[in-house]
Amino acid sequence: MAAHFLYGEGSLERMETMKIMMDFKHFEDKVREDYANLTRTLIQRNKTITTMESATGGQIASLITDTEGASQIIKGAMVTYSNEAKIKMGVPKEVIEKYSVYSKETAEEMALSCKRFYQADIGVGVTGTMGNIDLENREDSELGKVYFAIATERGVKSFEIEIKPQPSRLSYKMMVAENIYIHLIQILTDERECSIL
Repeated sequence: MAAHFLYGEGSLERMETMKIMMDFKHFEDKVREDYANLTRTLIQRNKTITTMESATGGQIASLITDTEGASQIIKGAMVTYSNEAKIKMGVPKEVIEKYSVYSKETAEEMALSCKRFYQADIGVGVTGTMGNIDLENREDSELGKVYFAIATERGVKSFEIEIKPQPSRLSYKMMVAENIYIHLIQILTDERECSIL
C-alpha cells in the first residue's frame, strides 16, 4: 500500500525552518573550527587575548576557550550588558554619552579597557543590537547593527556590520563571531608580516 504524505497548514514553513537550522549547524561548525584555529595560532605566537562583550554575551570568549590549551592565552573576559557595567570596567562615561553605547567609539574603549585590565596583547570589544530593540537605549538601538573593535600594541581598529534577521539569538552571535574572527586573523597576519620585514 502506497504511503501518502499530507502537508498540513504550516508544514512548509516548518520544513523551511528545519532547512535554515540545518544550514546554520554547518555554519556553526565552521565558526567553531575557525576559533579553534585562532586559539592554536595565538598559542603558537605566544599572544594573549581578552574580550569585553555586550551583544555577544561572552560568545567570543567561549569560542576561544573551547580549544584545549586556551588557558595559556586568555586570563579572563568580561560580559558588560549594561552601560553601568561598561563604565565600571573602564569605559569612559563621556564616550557613551557623546557617541552612544552603540558606536565604534564605545567598542574601541571596550577593547582598550579589557586589554588594559588583563594586560593582554589583544583586546576585543563588542556592542550592538541583536533581535530586539534595547529599551534603555531606544534612540540609539538599531536592529542588526553591531560594532566591534580590536586593540593591539599597534593601536585599535573598529568595525561596523549589519546582520540580517536571524532565526535565533545564537545565529546572531555566530555571525558576529565569524566577522570578528576574519579581522583577528587578518591583524595577526599583518603583524607577522611586519615583524618579518
